[in-house]
Amino acid sequence: MSGQPAVHSEASPPRILVACGDAEHELFDVLDLSGDILRVRSAFLFELGEELTVRLEQDGRTSEVRVRVRAHTGPDDARLTELEIADRAPEPP
Repeated sequence: MSGQPAVHSEASPPRILVACGDAEHELFDVLDLSGDILRVRSAFLFELGEELTVRLEQDGRTSEVRVRVRAHTGPDDARLTELEIADRAPEPP
């Protein structure tokens, strides 16, 4: 094992942060982002159709987006949630 850090060519996965008062919480583990669909894993089960305003961090950029819970897939012990990006706030100039 060398003393050099591992170099990864892939971009870091996006992060989703949910604001609650003055605090932000990372409730989702983002597995995939394809177009406007995020596939995530969470310890929380949100209602289908529920909308959340979240902060999406991706490729060094941060934007506020509104996501809608679109589906829950997979077995109970490995449930995935699909979030659809419903609205993106305009990025500041």
